Formats: sequence, C-alpha cells, structure tokens
Amino acid sequence: MVLSGTSMYVGASFGVLLFDTIAPAGVAWLRVAVSALILVALVRPGRSAWTGRPMLLAGGFGVVTALMNISFYESVARLPLGTAVAIEFLGPIAVVAYESRSVRGVASLLAAGAGVALIADVQWAAEPLGVVFALLAAAFWAGYVLLGKTVAARGDSLSSLAVGWTIAAVVTSPLLVVVLQGRPPESVSRVALMVLALAVLSSVLPYLLDQLVLRMVGRARFALLLALLPVAAVFAGLVMLQQVPSGAELCGIALVIVALVISDHAREPAVPAT
Repeated sequence: MVLSGTSMYVGASFGVLLFDTIAPAGVAWLRVAVSALILVALVRPGRSAWTGRPMLLAGGFGVVTALMNISFYESVARLPLGTAVAIEFLGPIAVVAYESRSVRGVASLLAAGAGVALIADVQWAAEPLGVVFALLAAAFWAGYVLLGKTVAARGDSLSSLAVGWTIAAVVTSPLLVVVLQGRPPESVSRVALMVLALAVLSSVLPYLLDQLVLRMVGRARFALLLALLPVAAVFAGLVMLQQVPSGAELCGIALVIVALVISDHAREPAVPAT
C-alpha cells in the first residue's frame, strides 16, 4: 500500500511538471487515454465486455473516473498536492458515512469535514478555484465508489476498467484540442516519457497493487490503509515539487487521516483511482 500510494502521487507529480507544456485537463486526458491503451494491451477484454449492460456500466464508471481525474488535475494546478488529495477524500468518506449509518461513520465525516474546512480556510483567499475543483473531484470520487462497487460485483474488474477507460478517452476526446494547443515542448520524447510514466505510475501500477492488497488483507483493513495515501501525497509533493504545507494545512490533512482511521470498520470505499 505504501508502494501504491507513492507510485500514485509520484506519477501525479509528473503530471504537475507537464503543466508548463500541456493544460491540466489535457494532462488528465492523456493519463486516461494512455492508461486505457496499456490496460487493453495487457488484459485484452473479451467481446462480451464490449457489449450490452457490462459495457454501459464500465463506460459510466470510466467517464466518472475521467471527470474525477480532470477535476483533480485542475485542483493540483492550483493547490499543493497533499492539500488537494486531502480535500478529495471527503467524497469516499461521505459515502462510507452514509452507507454505515453509524456513530463511527458520522464521526469520520465530521473529522474529514473539519479537516477540509481548515484546509479551505487557508487556501480560499489565494486559490478559491483550486478548492472548488478539489471538491468537484471529491464528488466524482463518491460516484466512482458507488459505480465501482456495481462493476466489481460483476467480476473481472480489470477488463471493466480497460473498457471503461477506453470509452472515457473517446467521450472526453475533445480535450485533445487542449493537448494540441499547448506550448510546443522543447523535447517531444521527454514529454512522451513523462506521459507514459504518469499513466503507469498513477493509474496502472497502483490499481494492480491495490488489487493485490485487497486479496492480502481483505476489505476490512483496506479503508485503514487508505490513511497512508494523504501522507504519500504530502511526501511526493515535498520531494518532487518542493511544496511545503503550512501548519494549518498539516492539521487539516491530519484530521482527514483520522477520519479514514475512524471509518476503518465502516463500509469501505472502492479502490482509489486518483
């Protein structure tokens, strides 16, 4: 799980480094499109995965995932990586609180809300749009959780993910215009390698590792391990992007981590895909 979180947010850091050449929404589209190509090549979904209800479910799941990623990249273009990730966690924690309908679930939501409020209070004056995009990413992550459970219940989640990301790349393909309108890179090969690293490190590898963790520890402990992800995001932002969070932001991120730990025995969110 440590490796998964580190991979995810080191990959996201590559995305941030691409913003000088490609707009954030374009970087998000490239991540989805390249991840889809890699997964389709690795998994080779059968014909049945591309027809009927399985395709519709996978497509809806993929589009929500793409919108989540677009909102997330627009937020990290304006906010520190760890801060954006902490705000985004409000989505799955809200789903856990709603589905558990328990004191523990409500306590986790209150802790997460307090943490996000503390973070937003720091960032609102400087980057209100970044906070808005992070909250949008949280809402789409909640949708990802709900649709992800339906897709997972049908089995063969890797095929569904490959199909879903492919459909999402087609649906959001108008963002290719954003990619083409970006500033010409000094080195095309360097940008191509960074996009490949972004897709592999942020999407493909974390998803495969999360599936392995789920088989090793089960869903009962997976939500607790999610608490490692905001820590990984802060660490990646510090090392890769020299983003040093303020004391108030660290307190807010800590409250989100507490919320994830509290929600350990509630119903867990699906595998994260940010």
